[in-house]
Amino acid sequence: MSTGTNLLGGPPPTHLPADEAVDAALAAGTAPTEVAAQHPAASLPWALLAEQALVAGESIPGYAFARTGYHRGLDALRRAGWRGHGPVPWSHEPNRGFLRALAALQRAAAAIGEGVEADRCRQFLADCDPVAARELLPS
Repeated sequence: MSTGTNLLGGPPPTHLPADEAVDAALAAGTAPTEVAAQHPAASLPWALLAEQALVAGESIPGYAFARTGYHRGLDALRRAGWRGHGPVPWSHEPNRGFLRALAALQRAAAAIGEGVEADRCRQFLADCDPVAARELLPS
């Protein structure tokens, strides 16, 4: 039986609030560029732009989009009570924009030869949620 108490003494998981306007726009097929312009504080459209750029072999734009989504996500996490460490569960859908931006930043950093940053991002993603690291990063 789970009591919901963190017996290890670490911070509780951070759950970002849903952004229904962003989700609705993307579900309606609005291009991520438009969604990012309309909702620049949201991580998910920036993560999508980063992923698209990286798939197209555009490392520098991918890096820029990923870094923007990552920093927007850090801002949102802090507003949600996160204090620089602790779980950010992949299972909580609204967290996925930040986690995807972080994974894209790891891949983009590796692509441009920023090995230290790529390693830091890989570890940060695993610290947030090992499941996210397994889902989002190549082995």
